[in-house]
Amino acid sequence: MPSFEVLYQAAALCLTYPDDDFRARLPLLREAAPQLREFTDHAAVTAPGELAAHYVEVFDLDDRHSLYLSWWTDGNTRLRGLSRLRFEDVYRAYGLELTGEEPPDFLPAVLEFAARTGDLDLLLEHREALERLRSRLTGFGTPYATVLDAVCATLPTAHPEALS
Repeated sequence: MPSFEVLYQAAALCLTYPDDDFRARLPLLREAAPQLREFTDHAAVTAPGELAAHYVEVFDLDDRHSLYLSWWTDGNTRLRGLSRLRFEDVYRAYGLELTGEEPPDFLPAVLEFAARTGDLDLLLEHREALERLRSRLTGFGTPYATVLDAVCATLPTAHPEALS
């Protein structure tokens, strides 16, 4: 598997809620994706409850750090439904169906899709959103920013005017 595929799968796991399964996978994530070591090392030494509370603070309490890519393009409008259908259509074209509770535009799902299929189109289409999320996470001072740093480093550079 090319390194970007391993990185995307590992990043997907790092951006999900840090439950016991996540903690059990940390050594494997650390070895499989050296680009994520800053985050995985932080997660390994942070108490489980503290890491979980931080995840909620960063991603669940503030839309400014939304992991839902259609939020970045459509906000809380009806257009989000159409955007999410587009994600589903892309998944179906590969014979994939989402089975979890999260909608199809959830960044970890998109990263896992890219890892499994090698199709980067959804990531590239939302490159500007990823960069804005990365910038906001960096400004917030969360270690999750390093996960977005690693993902964004694999994609073509966004145009600076798109980041405002």
